[in-house]
Amino acid sequence: MYNQFKSVSLSHKKAPVDIREQLALTEEGAKGIMIKLKDFFDIADVLVVSTCNRTEIYYSAADDLNGQIVKLLLLEKGVTDIPRFLPYFELFSSGESAVKHLFEVATGLHSQVVGDMQIPNQIKHAYQWSADLNMAGPFLHRLLHTIFFANKRVAQETFFRDGAASVSYAAVELLEGLMPNPKILIAGLGEIGSDVCRNLAEKEGADVTLVNRTKSRSEKLSQELGFRFAEVEDIETEISRADIIITSIAADKPFFTKEMMVRLRGMSFKYFIDLSVPRSVSPEVEEIPGVMLYTIDSIRSRADEALNRRMDAVPHVREIIEEAVTEFNDWSREMIVSPTIQKLKGALESIRKEELTRFTKSLSESELEKVDRITASMMQKILKLPVLQLKAACKRGEAETLIDVLNDLFNLEKQKESH
Repeated sequence: MYNQFKSVSLSHKKAPVDIREQLALTEEGAKGIMIKLKDFFDIADVLVVSTCNRTEIYYSAADDLNGQIVKLLLLEKGVTDIPRFLPYFELFSSGESAVKHLFEVATGLHSQVVGDMQIPNQIKHAYQWSADLNMAGPFLHRLLHTIFFANKRVAQETFFRDGAASVSYAAVELLEGLMPNPKILIAGLGEIGSDVCRNLAEKEGADVTLVNRTKSRSEKLSQELGFRFAEVEDIETEISRADIIITSIAADKPFFTKEMMVRLRGMSFKYFIDLSVPRSVSPEVEEIPGVMLYTIDSIRSRADEALNRRMDAVPHVREIIEEAVTEFNDWSREMIVSPTIQKLKGALESIRKEELTRFTKSLSESELEKVDRITASMMQKILKLPVLQLKAACKRGEAETLIDVLNDLFNLEKQKESH
């Protein structure tokens, strides 16, 4: 099964955001793709991961289906110009490369923001979808639980999860310390404003209002994330209502001025978090009592410090991944010999029971019980060495030779048929 594991990947490494948006999958869309894969191909252990930065499909199959799966995904998303999209995909056709890639994705090594704390939860959601559709077998169960344990080690043993390493996440982390349960206004929904929205969507009970010059953008994002939106003409009303204003408005001069704030007399205490370049909040607003301003430089300083700590932790994270992959590889190889071990146990158990039946007819019940225990114990000791040798052969890559020898010595295939 290990050598049959493969994957296709579309991510920010090769595909721009407009391509990734076209191929992103909702939970319903991911499950729909999984069902089609099961119907069309001889396939198992299917995992579909879809985030704003990547869409990936992992699976186990005897044949390399990567090309066909890419075409199925493109057609499912209404893409007809297939050749144009193919260069954006990475294909992993060996178990070793696919397993390692999933480990690195799940720990955040391949995230746009290194060490992204959202990716472990996104992998868990994908795993739940597989389990819901009965498409996660023993191989995938073991693989993902090994990944989750590795992630736990990364969080406990390194600084890889510490701090907010992106400007948008650092802004969200900052506002969490400003006041409890604030009313938040987000003005401007470009890339950074949208990222702030998605990070806020992870917080339960967030009271967020979106305002954007292009109404359709704020309306679409509010529906996606469950936030309210307002018309840009009503922005002064929304400023009065909000406790914290996060702005990333693109303009040549400040949009939020001292004059605007003076006009809105009777305001409560306000925090401005300005993520715009050039700045969209005039520094003079801090001259008004009760108004505090955080600029992108102070936010970026926090993010850079956290990112540096994460980058320093990368070598340790890779060591943890290597150890986990090695452990998983050993288990996967042992799966190859498991059927032979079971057949050998079954063959010896049949011999034991046949001989007990022949020679214990005159024994009392208590004597029979003792003989049964003695012969069962002898059989376990006889089995111990072949089992250990098989597992050792797995690690050396010589399992198939030993399996053939055991099959010939004990005629296991014939034993299985007669059984």
